[in-house]
Amino acid sequence: MKVIVDTNIMFSILLKDKSKERDVLFLSEDLEFSSCRFAIVELFKHKEKISKFSKLTEDEILTSLYRLLKIINFYNEDLISREVLKKAYELCSGIDEKDTLFVALTLEINGYLWTGDKKLKEELISKGFYKFWPSENLRLCGN
Repeated sequence: MKVIVDTNIMFSILLKDKSKERDVLFLSEDLEFSSCRFAIVELFKHKEKISKFSKLTEDEILTSLYRLLKIINFYNEDLISREVLKKAYELCSGIDEKDTLFVALTLEINGYLWTGDKKLKEELISKGFYKFWPSENLRLCGN
């Protein structure tokens, strides 16, 4: 199964040493994780906040970041078709346009979006987008 990881999931993993998201990402072998290259920019943009609020040491944050970068396939957004980008933008319009690339990648590779953003999820559902990796799947790791 193809799972598109948005930045708020990555932030969660970098902020806590124990979380269901961390376990799923680091322990699942049957899932194919992808994200947009834009996510890397977002992580670096907020690196001071991550450091300040994380319950991890700097070395643990760097180790977790390394593991994230190794596990997640970061997709070149330039390869997403214009038609799909347009549809994703329309879906994200009025919610958060920064999520457009994650929604577009979900559509482009026929995957499921993994997000912790409840408002985004509710708004996308109201617009007919249902391609979410359900939170119920977190139990796959025995949690």
